[in-house]
Formats: sequence, C-alpha cells, structure tokens
Amino acid sequence: MKALILSGGKGTRLRPLTHTIAKQLVPIAGKPILGYVLGHVADAGIKKTGIIISPETGPEVRSYVGEGNRWGFQVKYLIQKKPLGLAHAVLTAKSFLGNDDFVMYLGDNLLSHGIKDAIERFKKSRPAAMIFLKEVSDPRRFGVARLDESGRVVQLVEKPAHPPSNLALVGVYLFSKRIFDAIAAIKPSGRGELEITDAIQELLNMGLKVESEKVSGWWLDTGKKDDLLEANTTVLDSYVATDIRGSVDSQSQISGRVAIEENTSITNSKLRGPVRIGSHSVIENSFIGPFTSIGDYVTVRDSAIEHSVVLNNSVIEGIERLEDSILGRGSKVLRNETRHNALRLMISDDSIVEV
Repeated sequence: MKALILSGGKGTRLRPLTHTIAKQLVPIAGKPILGYVLGHVADAGIKKTGIIISPETGPEVRSYVGEGNRWGFQVKYLIQKKPLGLAHAVLTAKSFLGNDDFVMYLGDNLLSHGIKDAIERFKKSRPAAMIFLKEVSDPRRFGVARLDESGRVVQLVEKPAHPPSNLALVGVYLFSKRIFDAIAAIKPSGRGELEITDAIQELLNMGLKVESEKVSGWWLDTGKKDDLLEANTTVLDSYVATDIRGSVDSQSQISGRVAIEENTSITNSKLRGPVRIGSHSVIENSFIGPFTSIGDYVTVRDSAIEHSVVLNNSVIEGIERLEDSILGRGSKVLRNETRHNALRLMISDDSIVEV
C-alpha cells in the first residue's frame, strides 16, 4: 500500500492568502493542514508516499515535508503542471504507483480519526475502490454517492443540481490498479477536468465492486475562509490541552485549555481557551478569546482577538476587537485615529491594515 497526497492546486477560494502560501500549509491549531494528513498516513504504516505538487507552491511544500523522515516514510514529489482534475493527478503518479494499491488523500482535508482501520478492511475485502462518505447539509457542493438498501454503492455524480442523497465524498479514497482502466475510459468534464467521481462511476459501469466507509466523526474541507476557521475551532476544541511553557505574569488570567509554547511572554492579559499560542510571541495588555490560534514571533498589544487564526511574524496593536479573521504571515493590523468595535478580515502575507 502506497499513499498519494494531493498538495497542488491554486487555492483560489482562499485568496489573497494563498497568493503567497500553499493552502495545505495554512496552520490549524499551530500545525499545517498537510501535517495532519501526513500523520494519518504515517499512523497507517505506509512507507512510500507520493506528493502531488504544483510548480508555484511546490518548493514550499518540499521545504516543509523534506524527505519525510519525521513521519518515517519515503517521499516522491510529482509535479502536476496544471490542475486538470483529481483523476489527472492519479495519472501523473502512475509511474510511482505502479500496480500497487494506494490511498489518495486530499491535502486540504481533515478527518477526526485516521485511515488505518479502513485500509485493513480494504485489504480483506479487495474491492476496486473504497470511498469515504459523510452526510452533509448541502450535497450540491460535493461529489455525491447513492447507496442501495444493502449499503452498496450504485451511483456517483459530481456536484449535482439535484443530489440523489446527502452523502458527500470525503477527500480520501482507496484504489486498486483498476482505477487506471477506469480513468482511461472517461473524458474531461464540462469544466475541463478528469473527475475522480466519473472514474469511480466507471468502475461501477465495469461491474467492479466499490465499497464505502461512512465517517462517524468530523470531516473538514478547508477550501474557504469560513471552512478554515471552523477547522481551527474544531481542532482546538478536540486536541488542545493546557500546556504552558512560556512565561505568564501575575497580572494575567488564564481560563480554559490554553497551550503556550516556549519563549512566549504573557503580560497583563486574559486568555480564555481553547487557545494555542506559538513560540517567541508577545501578548501584552490584551484579551485572547476562545478558538484562537496564534503563530510564532507574533506581537499582540492592547487588543482583543477571538475566533481567529494569526500566522507567524504578525503584529496586532490597539485593536478593540478582531474576530472571525485570518491574518497571513508578517501582517500588521494597527490602530489609526478612527476606531471600530469589530473587524472581520482575511489578509495576505506582509499586508498592513490601519483602522
């Protein structure tokens, strides 16, 4: 069993943030989204991993992942020059995958649990493919599966106007080598892409078995700003435990679960968890509210922040209330003569905002 992780794409729904950072490297609760995916692959015992990258963001992904040593597997980087669909990404990796079974994992998706059990089930039952499904409120945004009364997959359709069910395809798939036969039989969709949904439907048309795995915990697609903030909220709520390694003065108050990394100082401030603050940061005369993740080398003075993600090397000063926001690396949000009660922002790296 090999792994194929998709970490290309332009991340257009997260612009302007993704003009300067790969969307898979945006941190959630202090760790890049891709890091959670790689952790699931490692936990499943997979030793050979291919990572699809784009020419634009590939170098940054390479810098983060390296040779895969920290996860205990070998990495092969595969360049997809244009985002021509998930099935096209599989074709791009054909020489790496060979005849082996593989798990394909979208690098901007988060699951509450790993994939080890599903892989074991796949190995025992030997279907042509196994898809992960989750009930959603608006299936029109996703690939959708229809199951028969016995739970067998009988139909898949991509972003249907009239969905046959509320079961969306999660960004994790298990495939045998037969997926290449299916991809060879399909044509690009109306948007000019080779859709993996169409390829899996072709497996069904060929009379091959496609099994499903319903996700019981949470699943988060971090493709948009609100999705990313929801992911940060969910992960902080699920995983953050009180762990204070930095310094907190006697005038500060901490309540709830708060993690503070080394060489960070908290002065005359209130922190209400769940909150995660990175290393070498300074928090002075401020309030850091629930579901906030702050990176490394960040300065926050005379401000209140809640339900936000602040990336490394940012500065926030004199802001009465900042909420529901994502601040890129090296950003500055500073008080000017005019003050507002609240700000709602998503700004790219190295931006300066005066309010």
